[in-house]
Amino acid sequence: MTPAELPYELIEAKLAPLELRPDTVAKTELIDRFRASSARAASVVAPAGFGKTTLLAHLAELDGRSFAMVALDERDNDPVVLLRYVTAALDRVEPVPVPVFEALSTPGRSVWATCVPRLCAALSAAANPVVLVLDDVHLVSDPTCMDVVAALIDHIPERSRIVLSSREEPALPLPLLRSQGRVLEIGAGDLRLNVEEAAALLRNAGVDLDDAAVAELVERTEGWPAGLYLAALSLQAGRAGPQAVQAFGGDDRFVTDYLRSELLAQLTDQEVRFLTRTSVLDRMCGGLCDAVVGQHDSSRELVTLERRNHFVVPLERSRTWYRYHHLFRDLLRSELGLREPEIARELNRRAMAWCERNGMAEPALHYAHEAGDTDAVTRLIEQLLLPAWYSGRVATVESWLAWYDDALLRRYPTIAVLGAWVYFLTGRPAEGARCERAAQMSTASPVLPDGSASIEPWIAALRTSTCPDGIESMLADAELTFELSPDGWFRPAAQLAAGVAHVLLGDPDRGREALLLASEIAASAGASEDGTAALAELAFVAMEADSWDEAAVHAARAVSVVEKAGLDDYIVSGLALAATARIAIQHGDVRQAREDVARIHRVRPLLNHGLPWLSVQIGLELTRLHLALGEAGVAGTVLGEAEAILRVRPRLGTLAVLARELRQRVAATSIPSGQWAMSLTAAELRLLPLLTTHLAFPQIGERLFLSRTTIKTQASSIYRKFGVASRDEAIERAVELGLLEDSRYPARADTITSR
Repeated sequence: MTPAELPYELIEAKLAPLELRPDTVAKTELIDRFRASSARAASVVAPAGFGKTTLLAHLAELDGRSFAMVALDERDNDPVVLLRYVTAALDRVEPVPVPVFEALSTPGRSVWATCVPRLCAALSAAANPVVLVLDDVHLVSDPTCMDVVAALIDHIPERSRIVLSSREEPALPLPLLRSQGRVLEIGAGDLRLNVEEAAALLRNAGVDLDDAAVAELVERTEGWPAGLYLAALSLQAGRAGPQAVQAFGGDDRFVTDYLRSELLAQLTDQEVRFLTRTSVLDRMCGGLCDAVVGQHDSSRELVTLERRNHFVVPLERSRTWYRYHHLFRDLLRSELGLREPEIARELNRRAMAWCERNGMAEPALHYAHEAGDTDAVTRLIEQLLLPAWYSGRVATVESWLAWYDDALLRRYPTIAVLGAWVYFLTGRPAEGARCERAAQMSTASPVLPDGSASIEPWIAALRTSTCPDGIESMLADAELTFELSPDGWFRPAAQLAAGVAHVLLGDPDRGREALLLASEIAASAGASEDGTAALAELAFVAMEADSWDEAAVHAARAVSVVEKAGLDDYIVSGLALAATARIAIQHGDVRQAREDVARIHRVRPLLNHGLPWLSVQIGLELTRLHLALGEAGVAGTVLGEAEAILRVRPRLGTLAVLARELRQRVAATSIPSGQWAMSLTAAELRLLPLLTTHLAFPQIGERLFLSRTTIKTQASSIYRKFGVASRDEAIERAVELGLLEDSRYPARADTITSR
């Protein structure tokens, strides 16, 4: 797919091919070792300034295979974002199948159930060898992101390779990879320049020293390429000679002093001010630098700096965007702190303002956060949160929410309400309740982005889903939302809640009328989740009236919205699928019913008491379906989970009555042996996709915030219910049952015989 066809934006500079400067020095021995190795993973680990990227650029020119490049940064600490860049990079080498882009383009797709397996399958099936380079891996700290990288390594085909360039050893199963001969490791010692290489570097920089002077400089810098290059810049300026060489040291502290006393001392005050002030920027262009520094010729300045030394790196061939070499930027930021310690916040504010003016809201958010401007951060998050959420960037959204403690949530109740929605929808009711309490305790009077006069209708709309005081209050909260914010963001949710409340209070006629209006409002507002739920509820109302043809129409429309909006892994999809499954059973189509039921089980881990009426209804409908399929054991497990939510939120109208009726039916039904295979608990379903990864039980426990013992117990329960004895057999059984899809779990690359 072309960048224009993608429904999400990518920073083109992060995918730019490695550009080799003509005056760099090739580490021939390392390049030969790289090309001769059959290892399918390689790590290049060394501190800043050791020439990691330069080595990779030489490899890209000499290796013979196609190179796919991703320059990582802190904003890639989201597995969906990381996978998008990896997929885009690979697609430029060999077309990636469209289903991979679809999985990464639609909200709610599970990383482990959909995104990773589809990309791994594409990677395994690649026709031509490729080298995928991930640069600056140390900037990605999210454990799930590193798990994703490990999964890619497991599926890289023969003759292809994944290369990780990092300042620190990446958090991967390196001992296992070493024991299997699957990783080539290059460290700082390998990257140090010898006397011949150092002499070539100095000559390329215009400095010609005799062998003894070069040898002494190599000894003093310990072959550190950046130190040698810093020395070359000074020597190039006319200070070459034995005394200049003897004055140079290679330790980090000295380099900082050296930069200040030798390099910056040779520049004008204006040039130094430009360098230090622009060091707050991740990426630079002329206009952005003009705004930050307060001048009008920054484009020319950037071109001059790039030509003068290697510490300004162009990010694309057009030479519009640049960045500083990471080491140089660190040193410049340290110098800024010494020269103008109070100005960094103001510089970040200027960068934020420029990015906002130029339609770059997310970079603006980054600079607002760096500036400590919480008002601006909040304004930007209000703008960005829902689009990011609906594009599947859950980890990114949660990282923004993590900036707010309870005091800040009370100060900014819009973030508290939005955070509550996010946490409830992702099955984290404790965090959701914390945000909801903060919103209710807030005395702030913010300017609402949807034009509401106060935060009250936002909180009322949230209560329509959390139902803390029962269905009657749910209806009252919906009406309050209409009254206080008739055109606000939460109108579709409130209209849906009103329809559901009427139905659960025993008035299906009024409920049907309200739900029809809800589906229209949701469609007009683009509120896919609310529209799906409204159509599914209309289907259930029609079923109760024995109007199965009408029910089928509503159910089909609900599933269509799910598929079009990519809501397969969202909790609301369970409601739509329950409706189509009941219709399938009514028509005697057991196969279709079982397919729908299996898909419902994939969202079961999301059911929680933070969304009680929705979670309980899905649970009860699933119970009803399993009873109809003669699977009372599974029905009992699912019903127990719904009853647990009802104990927390008991006043759910007719849902409580239905739960009692279903309990009597389950109790009266004998449970045949062998009917336990689908009776996994929600916790076991949450664990199931992670069994497909390289992670051991303790590591899985860390990801799920559970102990190793708990994970082992849950895994043992899965094996017992499936009638298997291993993880691989459990995965195969899950595929047979439809809990995992076979096409999404390809066989791994041969990890036993690979050298």
